[in-house]
Amino acid sequence: MEKIFSLKLTNPYFLYMLVVSYKKGAVDRIEASTTPFFIHIINTKKGECNIMQGDFLTKIKAEYNQFTKAEKKVADYILQNPRDVLFMSITDLAEVCEVGDTSVFRFCKTMNLKGYQEFKMMLSLSLHDGKTGQGQLDGDISLEDSFEELTQKVLNTNVNALKETYSLLNEENFNRVIDYLHEARRICFFGVGASMLTAMKAANKFLRIEPKVYCVEDSHMQAMVASMMEKGEVAVIFSYSGATKDTIHVAEAAKKAGAAIICVTRFVKSPLTSYSDVTLLCGANEGPLQGGSTSAEISQLFLIDLMYTEYYRRYFERCSSNNEKTSASVIEKMY
Repeated sequence: MEKIFSLKLTNPYFLYMLVVSYKKGAVDRIEASTTPFFIHIINTKKGECNIMQGDFLTKIKAEYNQFTKAEKKVADYILQNPRDVLFMSITDLAEVCEVGDTSVFRFCKTMNLKGYQEFKMMLSLSLHDGKTGQGQLDGDISLEDSFEELTQKVLNTNVNALKETYSLLNEENFNRVIDYLHEARRICFFGVGASMLTAMKAANKFLRIEPKVYCVEDSHMQAMVASMMEKGEVAVIFSYSGATKDTIHVAEAAKKAGAAIICVTRFVKSPLTSYSDVTLLCGANEGPLQGGSTSAEISQLFLIDLMYTEYYRRYFERCSSNNEKTSASVIEKMY
C-alpha cells in the first residue's frame, strides 16, 4: 500500500533527509504537487520514512532507550546544550560528557550517521528553519538584515576572530614554533580543502625567505611526502576542526617518520592535536554549515603572518638576502 507524504521545500533539514532517504531506498519516488513549494513523497515500503521523523533532537529522544549508558550521557548533554555542541570537537564533547571519543562515535553510529561531522551537520540543520539563514551564514546574519546591519556583522565577526586568536597566543609555544622552523632541514605545509588554501598561502610567504619550504596539494601525495619525512624536519598542518581524516593520516605518518608536528587548529583537544608537538589556536567559531568561513581563514592567516614576521625579524640578515633574490626573480614578469 502506498503512503503519500507532502513536504514543503523550505526546511533544509527535511530536504537533506529526503536525499538520504531516497539514496537508502526508503523513498520510492518523488512527484510534483499542484501546491506551490510542495512535493509528494511516495513510499510503498514498510516502516516510516526517515524524513517524517521530525527534527534531529526529537529523533534522539525517540532513540534514547536503545543507547548504552555512555551514549545516554552524550545524548543528555546534546539535548541540554544543542547550540554549544555545534562548536565543539569530538574530544571536547567526550570530555564534558566524561566518556571516551569512541563513545561519541558509537552514538553517531547508533543514530545511523557516518561520523561526528555528519552528526553536527544534522544537528545544525534541525536547529534552523531555513527562513532566517542563521547558522548557515557567518556572524548570526539573518536574511532580513539591512545592508548596513550585514556589513557591521561581517566586520564584527572578522574582528572578533582576530581578537580571540590574539588572546589565545602563548608566547612560549610561539617561540618554540619559530625555533622548530629555523632548525628544520625541511618545512612541509599540509592541509585539505579550505585549509589547503591556507597551507599554500603559508608556503607562498615563507618561500620568499626560505628555500626549504614545500607544499603539495594532492592528499595522496601529501601522505607520501609525510611518510618520507625524517627527524629534523617539520610538518605544519592546518585544520580548523582537527578531525579531517586525510589530515590526521598525514600527521600520523609524519610523526611516525620522526618529524616534528606543528598544528594550527581551533581546538586544544582533537584527534589531530594528539600528534602535535606544538599547537597554535585560531579563534573563530565555524558551524557545520559554514565550512571554509572567511573568519576562520582570517584567524589562520593572522597566525601565518605572525610566524612569517617574527621569523623574518629574528633572522633578518638571511631572510632579507633571500627576499631580495626571490623578488628579483619575478620582477621581469610585471609591467
